[in-house]
Amino acid sequence: MKPSKTIIWSLVMLVIIASLYRVIPNRPYGFAPQWAMAVFTGAVIKDKKWAFIVPVLSMFISDLLYQMLYVTGVSSLPGFYEGQWQNYILFGLLPLVGMAIRKVNIIGVVTASLAAPTVYFLLSNFVLWAGWSGTRGLGRPKTFDGLMQCYNDAIPFYRTSLFATVIFSVILFGGYILLKKREGKLQVAR
Repeated sequence: MKPSKTIIWSLVMLVIIASLYRVIPNRPYGFAPQWAMAVFTGAVIKDKKWAFIVPVLSMFISDLLYQMLYVTGVSSLPGFYEGQWQNYILFGLLPLVGMAIRKVNIIGVVTASLAAPTVYFLLSNFVLWAGWSGTRGLGRPKTFDGLMQCYNDAIPFYRTSLFATVIFSVILFGGYILLKKREGKLQVAR
């Protein structure tokens, strides 16, 4: 069964809106819809290739916008930086969390919404600490205590990403359920 034009346009708008939202000035770091989008696409998109492409495309577009703002002097944050490819790989794995949702319900969505930023937090900060991202671990020693320091440094970002993922998941999954109900009623009425 092919997705409806409404669903396709909704996904296009989702990518655009999420990309633009991520570059809003003074937005708390980590408060962005991309983690929720990864969970959502993993759970609802049948063509799994697109489940991985949609959230990564949104990240890439927002990073491109960040880079344009950086180059023009509007932002102090560059969109592209050394070692960023590891973040794309890690982020690209997050739709797997959404794919683990057996049935789209409150418990499954909330669990996945807490798991996705947690997985990203643990893996990305390990990569940062290990120095694989080109950052040399932010000077943290290559010991267990150094790893814990690295995780501790990122706790504010993690808290915000948890909160954002739950909120945006409610919006995305709630909107999807309403859209599917509306389409179902329209199809029955025909």
